[in-house]
Amino acid sequence: MTTATGTRMGGTATGSYSFAGMLALMLGGFNIIEGFFALLNDRYIALADGEFYVLDRTGWGWTHIILGLVLLGVGFGLLNGQAWARMVGIALAVLAAIVQMIYLPIYPFWALINIALFVVVIWSLASPRGME
Repeated sequence: MTTATGTRMGGTATGSYSFAGMLALMLGGFNIIEGFFALLNDRYIALADGEFYVLDRTGWGWTHIILGLVLLGVGFGLLNGQAWARMVGIALAVLAAIVQMIYLPIYPFWALINIALFVVVIWSLASPRGME
C-alpha cells in the first residue's frame, strides 16, 4: 500500500523518494570526493586577495567529507522508506546548497550543478505525492 507522500508503508521508497535517495547517494559521494581533494591537494582551492572564508582547506575538506557521509546515510534512509529521512534530507539539502554557495567563487560551474541537484532533492522530498 502506498501513502499519499509516495512511500510504501512498511517497506522501501517509491517514486520521488527513490529518486531523491539516489540523488542523495550521488551527491554524498561527490561531497566526499571534494573533501578528499581539499585535504590532499594544496592547489585545490586558490583564493584571491580580499576574499573571506571561515575555513582553511583542511576545515573545508572535513566539512565536505562529513556532509557527504551524512548525505549517504540520508540516501540509504530514503531508499529504505525511513520517515526521519524526509525532513533530514530537506534540511541537509538546504544546508549543502548553502555550503556550495561558498564554493561559487572558486569553481562556479561545479557549484551551480551541485546547487541545482540539491534543489531537485528538495523538490522531490517536499512534493505532496510521489511520482508513481
